[in-house]
Amino acid sequence: MTTTPETAPLPRELSDVRGWFPALDQVLFAWLLTRQEGRGERGDLLELGVYLGKSAIFLGRHVQPGENFTVCDLFESDAPDQANTREMARSYATLTRETFERNYLAFHETLPTVLQGPSSLAADRVRANSCRFVHVDASHLYEHVRVDIATARQVLLPDGIVVLDDFRSEHTPGVAVAAWEAVLNGGLRPICLSTQKLYGMWGDPGPVQDELITMARARDDCGLTVQQAAGHRLVRLRARGMRAPDFPHSRHGAPAGPRTAAASLVSPATLVPAGTRRSVRSRAARVAVDVLPPVVTRAVRRARARRRGRG
Repeated sequence: MTTTPETAPLPRELSDVRGWFPALDQVLFAWLLTRQEGRGERGDLLELGVYLGKSAIFLGRHVQPGENFTVCDLFESDAPDQANTREMARSYATLTRETFERNYLAFHETLPTVLQGPSSLAADRVRANSCRFVHVDASHLYEHVRVDIATARQVLLPDGIVVLDDFRSEHTPGVAVAAWEAVLNGGLRPICLSTQKLYGMWGDPGPVQDELITMARARDDCGLTVQQAAGHRLVRLRARGMRAPDFPHSRHGAPAGPRTAAASLVSPATLVPAGTRRSVRSRAARVAVDVLPPVVTRAVRRARARRRGRG
């Protein structure tokens, strides 16, 4: 039976959700959002393009009381033009709203506001000057990305942050053109660049950059390069063995890793009184000898004989 997103096991941890959200970007999302929250900055969150929900689930942890979180995706809806239709058929054929909601509700009690349709819907449905953080990860076509960047500028607060995904991937030149066009001609000022994403704002990025550089220099797992180009300070970050920040397991529980599975074979011995553990271990050993291959069985018996000889 072929496994589809709808029939896949329910996610137990964030890494079980398919999608592209590297550890470095998880660290940056968490750092930037937590910085805003620590400074008392309040505002709504918006994500354009959710795929199966990995980054949306992450963002959902940072929704503060009184804030709204809105996501927008085509899901099964018709694309607005032929080029977008081909893009959806090629890259997102398995994406459904049901799968996104299923994944999101594994980690959160309630869904965000879900807009089903082209990302341009957000310009009319999200209030102007209401958001502190916008993640743009929808179409990769230049014409659409331009509109998404314009939407981000419209809905963001003066010091709000926009994140543009795939701004330098070889298969998404339209995103690169739209992103750097916004920087060179549209007033967008970069905060930093990760492997996949451009982080920016239309306010002054200087204070954020200063703190970010200090944070990066204090980490052994984060490479840092600072350059100047076209009047912008470009802070480039790269992961060096970086691990994603801790994220709570879903309501479906912790994953049963190899150690958990192995422990379950001997756990009964740890649940009985000390005086009876030897007999439990002996029974377990006898069963193991019965089912192991002969070469392993002989090695077990030789080791047991040596232990008896030492005793």
